[in-house]
Amino acid sequence: MLVGDWLAKREALTPDKLALIDAATGERRTYRQWNARANAVALLLRDDLGVQKGDRVAVLAANCPAYLDLLFAVGKVGAILVPLNWRLTVRELEIILRDCSPAVLFHDEAYAEPARQVGALLGIQHLTLPTPVGETPTLHIPTPVMTPDLTLEDPLLILYTSGTTGIPKGALLSHRMITWNCVNTEISWDLWGTDITPTFAPFFHSGGINVLTLPLVHKGGTVVLLPNSDPGAVLECIERERCTIVFAVPTVFQTMLEHPRFAGADLSSVRFCVTGGSSCPVPIIEGYFKRGLTFRQGYGLTEVGVNCFSLAPEDALRKAGSVGRPVFHSEARIVDDQDNDVGVDDVGELALAGPHVCSGYWNRPEATAEALRSGWWHTGDLARRDADGYYYIVGRKKDMLISGGENIYPAEIEGLLATHPKIAEAAIIGVPDPKWGEVGRAVVVVRPGETLTAEDVLAFCNGKLARYKIPKSVAFAPLLPRNAMGKVIKADLREQFG
Repeated sequence: MLVGDWLAKREALTPDKLALIDAATGERRTYRQWNARANAVALLLRDDLGVQKGDRVAVLAANCPAYLDLLFAVGKVGAILVPLNWRLTVRELEIILRDCSPAVLFHDEAYAEPARQVGALLGIQHLTLPTPVGETPTLHIPTPVMTPDLTLEDPLLILYTSGTTGIPKGALLSHRMITWNCVNTEISWDLWGTDITPTFAPFFHSGGINVLTLPLVHKGGTVVLLPNSDPGAVLECIERERCTIVFAVPTVFQTMLEHPRFAGADLSSVRFCVTGGSSCPVPIIEGYFKRGLTFRQGYGLTEVGVNCFSLAPEDALRKAGSVGRPVFHSEARIVDDQDNDVGVDDVGELALAGPHVCSGYWNRPEATAEALRSGWWHTGDLARRDADGYYYIVGRKKDMLISGGENIYPAEIEGLLATHPKIAEAAIIGVPDPKWGEVGRAVVVVRPGETLTAEDVLAFCNGKLARYKIPKSVAFAPLLPRNAMGKVIKADLREQFG
């Protein structure tokens, strides 16, 4: 069944179930109300704007119910939604919109000006997101909008990569891929129809849409939308709405842990926390464990679905640093440069196969052919697998350092530095060296109120890492540059400190 039909199916099965809560306005919708709203927007797209099957519909907006209305409306008319990163400049937005040539650009009030500017540059019609007026949320459309002649292989989303290196590429996410990502999530994480989740990860990133939002719609749960990841607001939302699953990247869990409200917050409704995007430091896991909360950790990419591995809560400390094992409908290999499987605990590139893999990149046949070979998507991430079958991500292939002929994986060193009580966060970059070719440099953020020297950092590594892995220098920064999902932008660090 196509994603555009999901709300209609939910209305048929659980019409009066609470489906969507907007924390900003207090709006609460059932699946019947949500489907009516999506039908109304679909009619606007098809009849008023002439949007047809295969047309791209871009959106530049913060998370809100109207955003999700548009997502399902686009699915109903067979078009393709292109969520845009609101952190980008007009120039960067222009590059993306030239690439995908949308029929229309929707925006909210906050991003009306950049939408106007880029729309004028490219001659694209730009409109404010359709929002509920009066009794519109309960509007009933007598004749449902029917999905045109589509297959599961037709794309629903084009999600552009963060562009931390080079020009962004648009990953084509088909109805098939999105559906199987939901199935994998429901099976491997044991989602319930009674689950409630706060969603604050931005929808222009796959994590905002595909980690829990769409899987819970598929399952019939409840999604609570928050405008951002303010830790106090998230904790208050968990208490008020009795949320059962909380997804965030490790940096957000860290800010929640350090918030004054954390110690006394009523978190008894939470079944488990979910984290990804980067390895979760042990001190964070331990801090939540003291409050009776457990973690499910995983791994994913925009191009292969965000839920490809799962680490059970009982393994969170025993297998700290691992992303777990492949989810039910997924297969994984670790390969060398000749695509041969490597041995236990040997490092190679992670390749994934299954119905959750994307269709390739929009207008990029060469990039698609490079990544998707013989049915396996080559992720660009370096990984190893232990004797028990647990996988560990050790870094990006492009981030790996080669120092004096030895491979150095930044994630290993960063994980160690994260355990230092005075270090808030750290990243490893390579810098040129006349003797070794390149060596590691640690970029360290010191916790507020603490003092730390470069000698302290290097001494902490002595005896815990092989000598060739220990960084040869240390730089200090007030914070690390991160993208919308909390991943450190190494290109920016290399430019500033390399």
